[in-house]
Amino acid sequence: MEEWQSCNSKNKEVKTITKGCKSPYKKQNKMRTLPKYKQNLRIDGNSVWSYSTIVARIWGDELQQLGYWSMTTQKHINYVAYYLNLKLVKNYE
Repeated sequence: MEEWQSCNSKNKEVKTITKGCKSPYKKQNKMRTLPKYKQNLRIDGNSVWSYSTIVARIWGDELQQLGYWSMTTQKHINYVAYYLNLKLVKNYE
């Protein structure tokens, strides 16, 4: 059965409901890779994964970075923000 997901940015609560109900929730995205960095970078739902770590989350038109990362991981985060035309917000500062 297909699922739908909502992310509440205030408390980061995730609600899942079954398809068939009329709802303002966005359809849950499946994992995808981007044209560059295919082997070590992926987006799963609203989470950005670099290697085996969640490094950022997508909230609306923002990409919220979840910490200070290595140069390579920072390249991944910057690429996702550029590719998806999102504003990069660094939460660790």
